Amino acid sequence: MFEVFILAIALSMDAFAVSIGLGSKHLTKTKSLSIRAAIYFGVFQGIMPLIGFIGGKSVFGWINHYAHWIAFLLLILIGGKMIYDSLTDGIEEFISDITHKVLLALAIATSIDAMAAGFTLTLLEVNPFLACIIIGFTTFLFSGLGVFIGAKSGTWLESKAELVGGTVLILIGFKILLF
Repeated sequence: MFEVFILAIALSMDAFAVSIGLGSKHLTKTKSLSIRAAIYFGVFQGIMPLIGFIGGKSVFGWINHYAHWIAFLLLILIGGKMIYDSLTDGIEEFISDITHKVLLALAIATSIDAMAAGFTLTLLEVNPFLACIIIGFTTFLFSGLGVFIGAKSGTWLESKAELVGGTVLILIGFKILLF
């Protein structure tokens, strides 16, 4: 179960980073923005791993011998992408008005990696529904907090969150491969 908490924190770092960026650019109505971001990011980050788990479970019999390698490669790619994203400007730099459509698009974009990471849940001895609730709730908390942090301190923490999240996902990939 410890791996699920670490995975939840790592996966939530994308949404956390975007939330910091949103908060730093939109200093008015931060409480409302915090709640909306937390709901959108938390719900999508909680649903997408379940989709990945179901997809992984359906093909697990065919790829059983290679599942550890596939999970390793997925986590390396997702972690690498997060590290790369930490070195570039985020999309929130170009958003002037945060509508429900914008939050929906950002929630989908930040949770695609969670769908791929959901495949790795097939390799862990956990209840996938509980794992997805933990991932969604963790993202909910980090996203809500991220808006307030961004409003108070700017974007200095944004790239660091993605860097840490990507590094942790890569380490989880190595753990799955080696143990």
